[in-house]
Amino acid sequence: MTITANETLDAKGLACPMPIVKTKKAITNLEPGQVMEVQATDKGSTADIKAWAESTGHHYLGTVEEEEVLKHYLRKADEAEAKEETKHEEITDLEELRSKVDGNEDIAILDVREPAEFAFGHIPGALNIPLGELEERFEELAKDKELHVVCRTGNRSDLAAQKLTEKGYKNVKNVVPGMSKWEGSTEKNN
Repeated sequence: MTITANETLDAKGLACPMPIVKTKKAITNLEPGQVMEVQATDKGSTADIKAWAESTGHHYLGTVEEEEVLKHYLRKADEAEAKEETKHEEITDLEELRSKVDGNEDIAILDVREPAEFAFGHIPGALNIPLGELEERFEELAKDKELHVVCRTGNRSDLAAQKLTEKGYKNVKNVVPGMSKWEGSTEKNN
């Protein structure tokens, strides 16, 4: 498959949220309708870029993997297609979440990181549904519980929280800044 891109962005070796941060900045240099190729090695970048493109009106064209490099293709939206980037308004900080976990409150925790990230340390009792699988797995989540969504930094969880709210979940909170700063107890998958 040969795809001609107007600009190529090197995000190899960067972890979330950096591929998305660099993509947001670089896409401003393109004209509407032009195509950007984002080269990344972070497996979670596919779901991140796809969800970000959907939320901003840019077109996620697809991803090609070549020699462990993911090449994501985006077409910049024109004025009529573009949407203002939004953030999920309901947030909770790590201290508040930790007090709920330590107090055994009846809450649900959704971890939207990739399985490998989750395996190396997650909040006890958290359910792992990677952001890229959320659309197909909504039914695994209880709609009647306070739902705390966590990722590594708060970016993927923000996109997931917005999707959940759109699907009718009422009490959804994005956890910021995420597992990168979590100091509570963790479990590992062996």
